[in-house]
Amino acid sequence: MLTSRMVAVHYFVSVLVCVSYAQSLERFIAAVYEHAVILPDSTQTPVTKQEALELMNRNIDILENATKAAAQQGAHLIVTPEDGIYGWQFSRETISPYLEDIPDPDMNWIPCNDPKSQRYPARFGPAPVQTRLSCMAKDNSIYVVANMGDKKNCNISEAGCPNDGQFNYNTAVVYDSEGKLVARYHKQHLFLGEIQFNAPKEAEVVSFDTPFGRFGIFICFDILFYDPAVALVVDRNVDTILFPTAWMNVLPHLSAIEFHSAWAMGMGVNLLSSNTHSTSKRMTGSGIFSPENVGPYYYNMDTEDGHLVISELNAHPRNSSTYYSIKWNQHASTIKKYSSGTNVFKGSIFFDLFTFTELKEPEENYTICQNDLCCHLNYKRADYGKKKQNNEIYVLGAFDGLHVVEGQYYLQVCTLLKCLSSDLNTCGESVETASTKFKQFTLSGSFSTNYVFPEVLLNNVNLAPNLFKVMSDGRLVSKPAIATHPLLSVTLFGRLYEKDPVN
Repeated sequence: MLTSRMVAVHYFVSVLVCVSYAQSLERFIAAVYEHAVILPDSTQTPVTKQEALELMNRNIDILENATKAAAQQGAHLIVTPEDGIYGWQFSRETISPYLEDIPDPDMNWIPCNDPKSQRYPARFGPAPVQTRLSCMAKDNSIYVVANMGDKKNCNISEAGCPNDGQFNYNTAVVYDSEGKLVARYHKQHLFLGEIQFNAPKEAEVVSFDTPFGRFGIFICFDILFYDPAVALVVDRNVDTILFPTAWMNVLPHLSAIEFHSAWAMGMGVNLLSSNTHSTSKRMTGSGIFSPENVGPYYYNMDTEDGHLVISELNAHPRNSSTYYSIKWNQHASTIKKYSSGTNVFKGSIFFDLFTFTELKEPEENYTICQNDLCCHLNYKRADYGKKKQNNEIYVLGAFDGLHVVEGQYYLQVCTLLKCLSSDLNTCGESVETASTKFKQFTLSGSFSTNYVFPEVLLNNVNLAPNLFKVMSDGRLVSKPAIATHPLLSVTLFGRLYEKDPVN
């Protein structure tokens, strides 16, 4: 018969074993859910708080089912999308009933543990959404990452305070497996149309430790800027980024799965990307990306269904990744410029004026330059030595300059891409299908930055897992199996953060 002392000792030892195991996790299972959001009716008049809560609960019901499914498959954490609880396209007035006061995580608060009679403590105000998210995490013993709206009162006599006396923030929250709020992040780089929200005065760099590595968090458009995205990796040494997003795909270089997988590789970290799903907005593309792998991922423009993605990850990818130590201009600085070809011309990609040269030969070396950037390509088409089977046109392009549409950020980009048609004026327009295959290619550039993100996109907007590699001297090189896959584009997408305009 066990005495109470023996039971206590047994419990204590069991706890120590469990804690020791949790602290030593070198791998963990992650989940992301792409959610087809139930949107509110379009109105210029604010709905009641009860009507707003009913709409949010319908979305949370779906997210909760996804969370349960992920937990049953062993996931330690799930990320849900930006705008996943109430949608988008609000004014400051119409967003108000959807907002809650989200406290600082230092408050050590588990909303799910509050007695129902005291569930909405006066210090925070009503918190039904936070309570549901907390209980989702606690009841399923899983970390839950969600996006919601935070409100903070201010005095309109103070500088910067909005006229309605309230700051509204697009906010990511994280609840641990016990339901405790462990992270809160306010989106810094608001996208066009987010007039319902305010940006914090200074970028928040939010990280926290877990039994499976150090995590950082930011939202959607933030990924294109140094603060907070790169700062989390450089200054906080995070292992994994949590990334709720409502990403509208822009080909050829900024489709969700394409750029997000490239960012994970270029920064040498895991990126858990959860996108909203709306084909009318060109929103799709979620995935679990790491320096070693470009997937699994989900991209579907044919249905309006949500989708759960689950994968096991290395908890400390920077220990083994070599991507963040690549010297991106080393190879380009050691070779002589190749020929620019006989047909050099200008063309636009997402409003940026590229310098292009047409790939006229089945096998050739080309160099194309713009300002301080020269891009070098060596390639051989799979139809080399045969009669060309189609009229698809490919070009090599370079851009070195400030992007000024839908945000301002400085780019250096080298790209091999398929044109929309045989008309060279279509080079740089969105293309989703291709039939031309390349036996091999090598792309490099004289970059002035170490922040370069490698992208390879195949027919029907598919990624190219295990079909290319990046060498330590900055060359993006195809592997032999690439020859069986029609190619859309190959890109080295560089960011010169130091040349960005002051925000």
